[in-house]
Amino acid sequence: MTHSLVGLALGELVDRALPAPVEPAHAKLRRRVLLATGLLASNFPDLDLVLTPLLAAPLGYLIHHRGHTHTLLYALPQVALLLVLAWLLWPGARRLMRSDQLARRAVLGTALLGMLLHLLFDALNAYGLHPFYPFDARWLYGDVVFIVEPVFWTALGVGLALCARTRLAGRLVLGFFCAMPPLLAGLGLLQWGSLAALALIALLVAAASLRAGARAGLFAAIAVCVGFVGIQTVAGQLAHSQASAALAQVAPGSRVLDIPLSPFPANPLCWSFITISEGPDDGSYDIRVGVLSLAPGIAPVAHCPARFGGEPAARSPRLAWKSDETGSLAALRRLQRSNCHLDAWLRFARAPSLLGGNATDLRFSPPGQPNFSTLPYAERAGQPCPAPVAQWGYPRADLLAPAPAIE
Repeated sequence: MTHSLVGLALGELVDRALPAPVEPAHAKLRRRVLLATGLLASNFPDLDLVLTPLLAAPLGYLIHHRGHTHTLLYALPQVALLLVLAWLLWPGARRLMRSDQLARRAVLGTALLGMLLHLLFDALNAYGLHPFYPFDARWLYGDVVFIVEPVFWTALGVGLALCARTRLAGRLVLGFFCAMPPLLAGLGLLQWGSLAALALIALLVAAASLRAGARAGLFAAIAVCVGFVGIQTVAGQLAHSQASAALAQVAPGSRVLDIPLSPFPANPLCWSFITISEGPDDGSYDIRVGVLSLAPGIAPVAHCPARFGGEPAARSPRLAWKSDETGSLAALRRLQRSNCHLDAWLRFARAPSLLGGNATDLRFSPPGQPNFSTLPYAERAGQPCPAPVAQWGYPRADLLAPAPAIE
């Protein structure tokens, strides 16, 4: 939904920024073409989902989603493919681009920017991507925005609803995006403070649109999104430092390798975190899962929504540890060398939990529960190795054996 809203807002803004077409008949067609281009470009990289059957689950999804189509290098052929398909399959778009040079440039720019915005929004969360492959195979993580963020939905949804050309369509879209936050709060997925903030965002965007026009409403929506990312970035730095300090208290002498962070939806105060560290003796590693509140007097940990990792039984209002898993570095490295399925999985896993012959990335479910990343590596030990496996960098290369030197 986020990618679609971003693409539609992009197409709408580009159309409104252009002068009226020389031929009045082209006005409606140009808007439709730009909206469609923004929508498709902003979703196009996720077509890599068709590649997931190449490997047995869950490796197909983990290795091939957010893969090559989510890199800057492969964005260019995707733009070319999108434009070629529009040219071949949409006669109206073909006529418009043949006869109107400005519209042709606008469509190209919208396609390019839509692809880049997809990568940018994907880079904001804890899932990550590797945009500079093949020049740099490392995963990059923003760790500042929840992976499905209602703030984006509310701001952009309300802004687009007030751009609708028919009253019925506008009311339907507006009703949908205004009804969604109360529904999520009623299901226990949002704090009521988050609901109030989303209501305020909707009112601000609507006021800008009604007072200064639909384009002003969209700019207000974009300003809200940018401002929210800025707030989350500052809050994420605070959460990182507090998680690191808490680890130093419970495991003095440990060396912190990584602290994946995930904020709660529409909530800069509640954060889930995972600490990955090496023990003082360099022979073990620890993965601890916790949840913290940056403002325990306003939103204590016990009030953070349990469905997204809150801890209702927390004894401290500021921070609660939820699990602690210790592993042997030597055992982990032996498993990597002896089990090619686990080795492939480790090209994705950032917070690997290895319990009972199953490997699970703790970023995506409460400790002890399987999720879409769970791999039964022990069952597959004797099976043929998975192929093709993209050569992404190992997120936990700091725990794995160094690569052998090339002679």
